[in-house]
Amino acid sequence: MDCKNIFKSRRAINFFDRNKKLDREILFEILNLANLSPSSMNLQPWEVIVVESPEKKKILRECAMNQPKVEDASVVLIILANLNAVENHIEKILEGKNEKQIEGTKKAIYNLYGEKDSLKRKIFAVKNASFFAMSVMLAAQACGVESHPMDGFIEEKVKKEFSISDDYIIPCLIALGYRDKSKELKPRNWRREITEYVKFV
Repeated sequence: MDCKNIFKSRRAINFFDRNKKLDREILFEILNLANLSPSSMNLQPWEVIVVESPEKKKILRECAMNQPKVEDASVVLIILANLNAVENHIEKILEGKNEKQIEGTKKAIYNLYGEKDSLKRKIFAVKNASFFAMSVMLAAQACGVESHPMDGFIEEKVKKEFSISDDYIIPCLIALGYRDKSKELKPRNWRREITEYVKFV
């Protein structure tokens, strides 16, 4: 499937075939492709929890406003934005740099992203993890796998049930699997015309 068709065919699928499982090999291919997403200073502040067991999906469904697709999808990804990514990954960023470059890079990173508990840091982590999340959905489509990004969940409850610390923010959940073809796929919803949201200056 070419890139244009990936964008045109990707939909947020509500009805998944719970009997058709996603092979782990395909899932890894999707995640490896998404891992090529851009990230500020290459700090890659994303992590993923793959929820695949029926027991854990049932728990996650309770955290996600009882949405059936949580249990019907083959897997659901909990996308995590890591507030510690600067500290966790900075050494990799600094590899091969001389002393002056190291000093300059460290200064630039902390000026841009602030300390761990700052609003700057939260925005950085969520923004970059969201790049990754969108890449997951496009990579899934390229691999013949359907997806649905989910914002309807109680973050505190997800964190409690899945032992996620406050060092993380959860931008979204992503259901992955195969569409239940016995259910009608409605036409794509309204989209704004380009003239409504683009301004040239």
